[in-house]
Amino acid sequence: MYAQVEDQPGSGQAFPQDSQGLESGLGRPPAGRRHNLGHKPRKTKRQLRSGGSSLVHKSDTGRVDQLMPNHR
Repeated sequence: MYAQVEDQPGSGQAFPQDSQGLESGLGRPPAGRRHNLGHKPRKTKRQLRSGGSSLVHKSDTGRVDQLMPNHR
């Protein structure tokens, strides 16, 4: 018997989907934009702020999908 994986309610906000659903990819926040921003160059912070949307890699979408609320 396997342990049941619990849903994480906040994952729906952390990984937004577009209208296509999981087929086109899940969004994710860019790495490197949490802390120590005073030590990072202005160019880096600007690119993290206005860069294109980052997507979860297709090999990780199954794991993220298990965390999503109302997955079945």
